[in-house]
Amino acid sequence: MERSTIVRVHEGLHARPATRFVKLAKGFESDIEITKAGKSVSAKSSVKLMLLGVKENDTVTVRADGADAIEALEALIGYLKNPLSGLEDHADAPVVSAEAISVESKTPVMPATEQENAGFITGIAASEGVAIGVAYPFFPPEIAADNRMLKPEEIPAELQRFHEAVTHVQQRMEAELKTDNLAESDRGIIAALKDIAADETLLDEATGLIRGGLDALSAMLGASAAVARQFSEIDDPYLNARADDVQAVGRQICLALLGQQDINLEALPDGAILIAEDIGAWDFARAPLKKIGAIVCGHGGATSHVAIIARTHGIPAVLGLGKAVQQLKDVKKIAVDGSKGRVAPEPDEAISADFHQRIEEAKAEKQALEAYRTMIPQRADGTVIEVAANLGALEEIEVAQAAGAMGVGLFRTELLFMKHMHLPSEDMQTETYAALLKAFAPYPVIVRTLDIGGDKPVAGIEFPQEDNPFLGWRGIRMCLDRPDIFKPQLRALLRAAVHGKLKVMLPMISDAGEVRATKELIEVCRQELIGEGKACGEFELGVMIETPAAVFAARQLAQEAAFFSIGTNDLTQYVMAADRLNPTVAKLNDVSHPAVMAAIEMTAKAATEAGIMVGMCGEAAARPDLIAEFIHMGLTELSMSPASIPRAKKLISELK
Repeated sequence: MERSTIVRVHEGLHARPATRFVKLAKGFESDIEITKAGKSVSAKSSVKLMLLGVKENDTVTVRADGADAIEALEALIGYLKNPLSGLEDHADAPVVSAEAISVESKTPVMPATEQENAGFITGIAASEGVAIGVAYPFFPPEIAADNRMLKPEEIPAELQRFHEAVTHVQQRMEAELKTDNLAESDRGIIAALKDIAADETLLDEATGLIRGGLDALSAMLGASAAVARQFSEIDDPYLNARADDVQAVGRQICLALLGQQDINLEALPDGAILIAEDIGAWDFARAPLKKIGAIVCGHGGATSHVAIIARTHGIPAVLGLGKAVQQLKDVKKIAVDGSKGRVAPEPDEAISADFHQRIEEAKAEKQALEAYRTMIPQRADGTVIEVAANLGALEEIEVAQAAGAMGVGLFRTELLFMKHMHLPSEDMQTETYAALLKAFAPYPVIVRTLDIGGDKPVAGIEFPQEDNPFLGWRGIRMCLDRPDIFKPQLRALLRAAVHGKLKVMLPMISDAGEVRATKELIEVCRQELIGEGKACGEFELGVMIETPAAVFAARQLAQEAAFFSIGTNDLTQYVMAADRLNPTVAKLNDVSHPAVMAAIEMTAKAATEAGIMVGMCGEAAARPDLIAEFIHMGLTELSMSPASIPRAKKLISELK
């Protein structure tokens, strides 16, 4: 069986999405292939899949042959249609949209002038920020090939030695994944490296050379160089960066063959600047990252795993210095400007003074915002403005709490559904919602019921083919048609409600009848739970205002709903008739457009007149230039990415 689809995975099947895709494919017994432009590869090989170079918006065909072929095709096609596939395990990284990730990795930094670069060596701006400190050179000795030819009778033992080394590396990586030393975002990178270490493409290349009579060390060096070269030749920066990953895995296998390990970075002094010709993601992810002031490398770019780890942990990084990094081997002190991609070895007094000033300014800004982390912002009339967090997983709780979130203004339950190959059970959902409520008590938690459609399907739900899924069978429309899916979620929410202040909101509402129908279903669920002797609580039922119909019917909806939450992302695209994922109409997708602002004001007025709360959970809730206007309209709750919370609180506190 086979099906074709357009790939919607953000940036295509690079490392993490490819790893997750392969893991999903390996869960089926069927033989599975994926084809692009006439070339087919096994869907169960990460390296082959990445080398196929599947990019966002490419058309591919998935073929499955076996007893579970239908289930395999449904799950894999669903994965390829989902823009968030492979991004779900960035649990403790700042919560950002796919669009924001694209901006972060592609936005060019303004280059410094020739005069500004005096005394600097320039490279690639890979992670913003500045640092100055003691240099810590990390130049492990290069592994040289023996190129020793084996006698025929030596080959079996050499193959055995090679396989033992590979197994050792895989076990080390597996053990590391089970420790608490890694952040969740870094854990995903190590998992991708482990997948490469087990991939047939790399291992078959090496074993073929050994069978041809070459010693294992030389074979591994040759194989990793050959596979890395294939990645380097692909016209895609994300896939080019995977060449470094292949070389890093190859080095670890070579060290295992030699019975050695790389230099330990545990001795790194606090605030030191790590300087390396190259450093693999394996070594960097396991390093004492809190000690590192900055990182400077000869190799690597803005899309390398080292750059991703550095950005996640707020470590300034300049990569891609090339041979110039050799000039830094013996320096004692170094200044790093990760925002402009330049480093100053042995900085003079003027450069040092400038860097120290910039560091102090950054500290002062951070400290100033820290003062607002625990404050309760109020309007001039004393009305409290709740500044809450948008979350998608329990792993994000700690980040939100550290930022000073006054509860959760949007918990996206669809991510819970998309993470599993099967629909999550009622008990699993209950545990998730209860944990969320307990973590934020006594603050309120707003949980959005399942908001999925043909653009982000989940395993276990068959969606019809729609020309425009954004205007189709999605959100509350799908849920009311599928009580077998909706009722377990509503029952789980009722059961979890005993643990805190729960609010539930319905997505994609266009008519007050949808709210009334949901209320009837909630009452059915309540009576079932009481009959089963299961504890259940109360929750307020609100609606998301994200369709023009909801804006125009706001007065009617306010008679049915306990609160409104304005979803500006979708509201803007629907009001402006401009797809928010289409770059050609991006200029129209602006929440500050008079038409969108008028829709927000109409909604706020209807809520205020009805005496119900009105909040906002779209990205616009964090916009410094609009917060004052939203509050003036009557909004009393703003929910945003945790990283934006302290600044929003500061802005609100300064309003007259």
